[in-house]
Amino acid sequence: RRGPMTVIAIDPGSTNSGVVSWSGERVLACGILPNNEVIPWVADQLRAITHGEASVGVEMIASYGMAVGAEVFDTCVWIGRFRQQLDDMGVPNDPVFRGDVKVHLCGTKRAKDPNVRQALIDRLGKPGTKKNPGPLFGISSHKWAALAVAVTYWDKLHNIQ
Repeated sequence: RRGPMTVIAIDPGSTNSGVVSWSGERVLACGILPNNEVIPWVADQLRAITHGEASVGVEMIASYGMAVGAEVFDTCVWIGRFRQQLDDMGVPNDPVFRGDVKVHLCGTKRAKDPNVRQALIDRLGKPGTKKNPGPLFGISSHKWAALAVAVTYWDKLHNIQ
């Protein structure tokens, strides 16, 4: 099965989340939003799609047996809320585990955020500057994690190793 033309990715947080709309070749839109603005943003992105279909990848938390704080549980609640709202809208969505993102982009679950960022730059190009923007210009902070989810999810849906 051929995958969707657009992938939207959410890197959920306890209060704010990173979001990226990805065409498979370039970032169409991105941001860091308060959690209550994420689904309206996704809905706006879906309305902007003029051809093909879209699917949403939501980064999912996995347990590794370590103690966690309230922030992680708050994030889990938001993951469930996002996915339920997407289901209610009839939008295809799937969990995307951070470990799978690391293995897909870096070849190991031991990769850290800087390794993931570098793998994205190696694959897609440098962010560049305001005067000379590159393909990843504007990607920062949680948007890197959302882009990593988007690229991994896109590749999975399109059977790209």
